[in-house]
Amino acid sequence: MPWPEGLHLRQAVRLVRTAQRFRAEIRLRSAERIADVRSLLGVLALCAAMGATLDLEATGEDEQEAIRTVQEFFGG
Repeated sequence: MPWPEGLHLRQAVRLVRTAQRFRAEIRLRSAERIADVRSLLGVLALCAAMGATLDLEATGEDEQEAIRTVQEFFGG
């Protein structure tokens, strides 16, 4: 998690909008929580603080592009 404020509302909205461009199911895991990246409430419920480790997975026809795009969103 690269932002000092963690995954706050503004960043979460940008992430959800980015994920909604893909058909693949995209999920983030933070500690014991898992979120559908297309769900704003789900993403916010991760409570991901700066430095948190997030695991990313996607399944579906454009999964590779979805993973690459979300990784770029987080600066990776």
